[in-house]
Amino acid sequence: MPHCRFCRGVSAFTGFVWGLTLLLALAESAQSAPPPLNVVWIVVDDMSPHFACYGEPLVESPNIDRLAREGTRFTQAFTTAPVCSPCRSALITGCYQTSIGAHHHRSGRGVEKIRLPAGVVPVPALFQQSGYHTALGGPLVANTPRLGKSDYNFEWATSIYHGNDWASRKPGQPFFMQVQLHGGKHREGARWEERARVRLGTLVDPAAVQLPPYYPADPVLREDWARYLDTCRFTDREVGDVLERLDREGLADSTLVIFTTDHGISHARGKQFLYEEGLRVPLIIRGPGIPAGATRTDLAQLIDLAPTSLALAGLPVPPAMQGQNLFDPQRAPRQQVFAARDRCDETVENLRCIRTPRYKYIRNGYPERPHLQPNGYKDGKPIVARLRELHVAGELPPVVERLLFAETRPAEELYDLSADPHELNNLAGDAEFQELRSELSARLAEWRAESGDRGREPEPDAMYDSDMAVYLQEAPPDRRAILERNIERMREWQRQGR
Repeated sequence: MPHCRFCRGVSAFTGFVWGLTLLLALAESAQSAPPPLNVVWIVVDDMSPHFACYGEPLVESPNIDRLAREGTRFTQAFTTAPVCSPCRSALITGCYQTSIGAHHHRSGRGVEKIRLPAGVVPVPALFQQSGYHTALGGPLVANTPRLGKSDYNFEWATSIYHGNDWASRKPGQPFFMQVQLHGGKHREGARWEERARVRLGTLVDPAAVQLPPYYPADPVLREDWARYLDTCRFTDREVGDVLERLDREGLADSTLVIFTTDHGISHARGKQFLYEEGLRVPLIIRGPGIPAGATRTDLAQLIDLAPTSLALAGLPVPPAMQGQNLFDPQRAPRQQVFAARDRCDETVENLRCIRTPRYKYIRNGYPERPHLQPNGYKDGKPIVARLRELHVAGELPPVVERLLFAETRPAEELYDLSADPHELNNLAGDAEFQELRSELSARLAEWRAESGDRGREPEPDAMYDSDMAVYLQEAPPDRRAILERNIERMREWQRQGR
């Protein structure tokens, strides 16, 4: 039976009111909903946690300290590789570099290429697929069309980045940006002291520097360390520039800011090596919902930044990612972290370690080789040249001679970090630590198998030869002879089974 005209009118009016109410509710909800989360990664080159909020007395870092007050500071954060390109390959994918075949430094640069396994996608591409503007920039490429430092050991499309700054995004579009800072590398540049003095006013006094006990108290090393601490102060100013811009543009309350470094200080026991000086990094995270003024002492890794950023932005985390969302309430604290070092430039190496909250176990794949193998990059540094001079002259303290210039290395190293934070006393041969050594060795072997560590087999000769051809082609004429000599040394040691 058809409805009467009055009933149809009442029904239409009721529908109109209901629809209007729904529209008003949606509009009110849209107005009250928080804006999409922006994500800014500040990634610094070659720098350990030498800031005031981490206890460094010679560095004033008001901007990084501000991040720590307004966010969460991690005291036990570690890179998965103590050299630029492998750790950045891991950082951008959320996967161990050893699992994706990106473990050799600056590899895949010749005719032999490295491609990501199925299911592994760089995090900027994931943000881009979700409507984000993606950028890779920093002061070194500001006001240019170039992208900032990438240094990925795999084939990738530059189109995963829209540009080098968030300023070019569409109105209201959320953004993901990596701000790349030159960090500790600044001290390698010409006129660094002059530039630092202009920005900082004063420089760190070398006489005030307290070097780690595995370095001699030599004027050259003191001067270098002081200039390094100036790079930490300089970095703090650059971080302040980023924070001030977010404040000025009204973005601070809707932006997740992550501050970290790719690995530790570039020194004889730092960059390229699995000691604390090379692996431990600062990590501070600030943003909506992040506890302010909190200090976290649980173990964290840089491969956690990709899943953490995606999860906090409300985006799905791919199952291929091996990192963890650091703010997942269901996450159990890690019992250990892992790290690896493989070939760096022309120098063949294979180091693996497991670090628990108290102990570190290192396995040396080439124990018959010295700690400071020939390496054009490291040997070109004044600090390493000075250490070699002191070694030849017999003027190094015994502990430095033993740790840096022994002709061979132990196959296994074990350190009690609570009693020996500088990793001076190897406990791997002590009878009372044999059970622990065996346990950590087994856990490291299990991780290598489960994670698909591609470094369990030596690098193919074709890949090494392909990359070395590029190194030799790009090297300045005065460096080619040194590289050729080092490459031949690597091949000779390999023929000898060393």
